[in-house]
Amino acid sequence: MYLSKTPPILKAVASHLTWSGPPEVGGNPAVYLTFDDGPHPEITREVMRILDRFAAPAAFFCVGQNLQRHPEIATELRAAGHQIGNHLHQHESGWETPTRAYLRSYLTCRDLVGDARWFRPPYGRITRPQAEALHRRTQIVMWDVLSGDWDATQSPSDCFDRLRTHTRPGAIVVFHDSERAAPRMLEVLPRYLAWLREEGYACHPLPTE
Repeated sequence: MYLSKTPPILKAVASHLTWSGPPEVGGNPAVYLTFDDGPHPEITREVMRILDRFAAPAAFFCVGQNLQRHPEIATELRAAGHQIGNHLHQHESGWETPTRAYLRSYLTCRDLVGDARWFRPPYGRITRPQAEALHRRTQIVMWDVLSGDWDATQSPSDCFDRLRTHTRPGAIVVFHDSERAAPRMLEVLPRYLAWLREEGYACHPLPTE
């Protein structure tokens, strides 16, 4: 079970985390696209091609082990103007990982990412001690809207309807450039980007604190 839209009370309780971005940039409503769990040599490159068609920048929260296997993808992402964030080395759940081991995984991934500005906890699961330790090192980016693209019980149309229902100015939106999510994500992403354009939204890089 997961919430497609992050409830305001959760944002208030964890206000030290980044849940959304500025609602407007240059007088137009803004949306911030993010992708978790990559990079994947075929899927991430296809995402890049789709984003390029719509001139849409995005942030990719990469798993360290995947960066080790495909370091060239990070170079391609940066060359295309996208941001790269830390998603731990082995995609550990913070609720099940001791704080010291969690920080080691963060540091290992940071060395591969080569940038300490953005971090997203896998599954959104992070304990208060973990968050306090990382807050001094990086901007912890959560989300406002989940696409649900990893959920095999959902169709691409289900994902699109969820996105269309919950997207608001300033939303940080989560997709996944993974094999599990690809059957839904690759179909819904161009449809969603077209809808955003029709509605007057523009996609922007994540803001920095």
